[in-house]
Amino acid sequence: MRMARNAILSAFLATGLLVAGCSSSGTANQAEDAQQLEAAFVQGKALNASFTDARLADMKGIAENERLRLFINEETGAIAVLNKSGGEVWHSNPLEAEADPVATGVNKGLLSSQLKIDYYNSFGQVNSINTFLDSALYEQVKYETIDSGVKVTYKFGKAERSAMDLPLMLSMTRFDELSGKLDKAGQRALRIGYTKNEDKAVYARNDQALNGLQLDRAFKAFEDAGYTQEDLEKDMAELNFSQDSPAPRIFLASIEYKLDADCLVVRVPSQEIQSPSEYPVSNVSMLSFFGAAGSKEKGSIFVPDGSGALISFNNGKTKYPAYQQAVYGNDQAMERVENAVNEQTVRLPVFGMIRDGNAFLGIIEEGAPVATINADISGKLNSYNYVYPTFNVTNKGELTLQANGSERTLPKFQEQPMKSDFTVRYAFLTGESASYQGMAEYYRQYLERQDGLPAPKKGSGDSELPFYVQVVGSIAKQKHFVGVPYMTLEPLTTFKQTQEMISEMKKLGIANIKLRYAGWFNGGLDHKVPDDLSVDNAIGGAKGLRSLALFAKEQGVDLYPDVAILTAHTGKGFDEKEEASRSLRGVPSSFYPLDLALGRRDRSKSPSYVVSPRRVGTYVDAILKDMEGFNTDGISLRDMGDKLNSDFRKNKQIDRTESEDISTQALNKIREANLNILAEGGNAYTLPYLSDITNAPLTNSRYKLEDQEIPFFQMVIRGNINYTGSPYNLTSYTNVRQYILKCLEYGSGVYFEWIHAPNYKVKDTEFSNLYAVNYEQWLEQAASIYAEVNGVLSKVQNERIVAHEKLAEGLFKTVYESGTYVIVNYNATNTTINGITIEAEGYVTGGEQS
Repeated sequence: MRMARNAILSAFLATGLLVAGCSSSGTANQAEDAQQLEAAFVQGKALNASFTDARLADMKGIAENERLRLFINEETGAIAVLNKSGGEVWHSNPLEAEADPVATGVNKGLLSSQLKIDYYNSFGQVNSINTFLDSALYEQVKYETIDSGVKVTYKFGKAERSAMDLPLMLSMTRFDELSGKLDKAGQRALRIGYTKNEDKAVYARNDQALNGLQLDRAFKAFEDAGYTQEDLEKDMAELNFSQDSPAPRIFLASIEYKLDADCLVVRVPSQEIQSPSEYPVSNVSMLSFFGAAGSKEKGSIFVPDGSGALISFNNGKTKYPAYQQAVYGNDQAMERVENAVNEQTVRLPVFGMIRDGNAFLGIIEEGAPVATINADISGKLNSYNYVYPTFNVTNKGELTLQANGSERTLPKFQEQPMKSDFTVRYAFLTGESASYQGMAEYYRQYLERQDGLPAPKKGSGDSELPFYVQVVGSIAKQKHFVGVPYMTLEPLTTFKQTQEMISEMKKLGIANIKLRYAGWFNGGLDHKVPDDLSVDNAIGGAKGLRSLALFAKEQGVDLYPDVAILTAHTGKGFDEKEEASRSLRGVPSSFYPLDLALGRRDRSKSPSYVVSPRRVGTYVDAILKDMEGFNTDGISLRDMGDKLNSDFRKNKQIDRTESEDISTQALNKIREANLNILAEGGNAYTLPYLSDITNAPLTNSRYKLEDQEIPFFQMVIRGNINYTGSPYNLTSYTNVRQYILKCLEYGSGVYFEWIHAPNYKVKDTEFSNLYAVNYEQWLEQAASIYAEVNGVLSKVQNERIVAHEKLAEGLFKTVYESGTYVIVNYNATNTTINGITIEAEGYVTGGEQS
């Protein structure tokens, strides 16, 4: 009976008899899309089992190697991976999903799903489908064996209508009009399908009654009455409601599982995500419950928030939002939020799960620039703790149209979906490696195998901890002449004054100075775009820069002139119509400076523009050409290690994955010019090219759901790249002891931002954030901080962090490669542990090698 009904409805679809829309070209296109997608899916044959295992009786063994075995359940699409050495099994879906007492409805179905697809309707609203409720239950799954694994293809949805495809409401007049065109059977079908609402003077669709035969009769009633797409649009406008044009929603997607040494590699090919043209795919969520832990299990979720964070299983924080962060931060070409956001950026595209004696680390190999990491605990939507990635396929913006005094907002989608596939490598760790420390070590080794890190710094000759200082040369400032305002450059630190500052630092014992010089060309700190470099005369001109570079070399100081490439901080010399990224609204992407006092963007100021990625190569060529004559050995990149932006220019789209490639090509070109690169932030794709990182994350965002911050980022890069956090004198630290302890725990260099001029020179300028940077006020304290931190960390300079643990509340132990350890006590009272007393806000060291 069900097969016959489906066949009838499919015939209706093919001949265009379903709920009218046959007069609409849009609906005709949707029907054509549906037929093509139906034809593209061909049911495959059953898989042959290569092996079986009594522990996985309902699954077929598909692939194996020396370490792992891969199994699959052909009814649900669920997979499992058996680790041969320890015998542990990792499941893609919880085994007791159907019995979950917390999850209901769609949330229960999601527990058995491998992919969830979010898609937009014609109004820009988001709907979701998943592989269990919309594919496996319809037996619309195809399996194919591939090298070292299996490929699973899903068809989502059926070529049949639901109650959702009938008008949501009908006016009294419309209902009477349709009834007047129908026989008694048709009139009865309308009365059953729609309930009169006297208060609103409408007939509302009765979804509970519209199923089976009654649904078919309702469709026939609308067809017999001649109800058209045009009628639906009139009803929506009159009654102020919206819904999709009636058309089947058929989607296709595939997922590939392959074994590779000690890993499972999972890939969703982007070209095989197919949808009706009217329903562009928004996001794809992959293996949302892989390795999910139940409400009785102990362990933690690892998320890459800033330096890293742990979320304890079943921590009871059910009233707080789920963890959700975009990898590499926000895309500045998208619409921007107006308020300041105080959170750390995800620098590394990783996530994981730590259980008793076992763990997995997820490494996003393809699609990281468009990925979001999600995690949550049990007791909210279901009874499980879980972490997974979501990949953005199509971005949506909004376009506002005004006509005849009315305003209408329409969705605006990017022209082409992301060009990248979406691939995650799941590495399985056991024993002592089943920890965040083990994950960091595994990821570091993985990056080294992939040339994702520079060579280790051991043997580089650096025996002292780096001391980082950013010096600001000049800023634009408004002045007045006989009452007439004009803009000029205000010198804050000349090249000659910088030499004096270097000499004073060295006299006070500050060594291994890494000097980042900002505001030196093209109009100061917020310089014009670097298509041509002109050193500012106000601070000494080109001759002064060459003199500083020579002096720095003589003093053993690394000089890094600072350049912003991805941001046009001033419109001077910049054609925003041609050179700025376009937003989805088709306008140049821009953003306004933050008002720190109000915590939001100040639209009374001049905006900065997002430079189109297509301009990056041109700027880098100009920079390298002009810097040849300055004889500096390094360059500071203000934004290329920190930002990653798209360009939605019509017919010339550059998505975020393509933008990543452009950035890496530019970084490689700089490295080939034999320049050391210091960069802010340190996004993962930039790491192979960097010698130093400033503003590296030294904490997490401290979301309520998180339970512990960890130095995961530092454990990955220390020994290969030097790093520091934000300048101490511009941070929120009110207690210098806490800053010193953080440097010791995280193996970080010391960092300050200074000017030679008095602080009042920045008053009433766009740079009032530089409120406490006069070097004379900080120099002695900086020397004292550096002496204390360097006294410990110089012994482990260029050594990796091999272990880190929380010993007690506010008490942490960090172990370096040579065995040297530091225990720091952030508490205001003395603490004794294992017979060792650590003074309040103090530390102890040990394990030093003689």
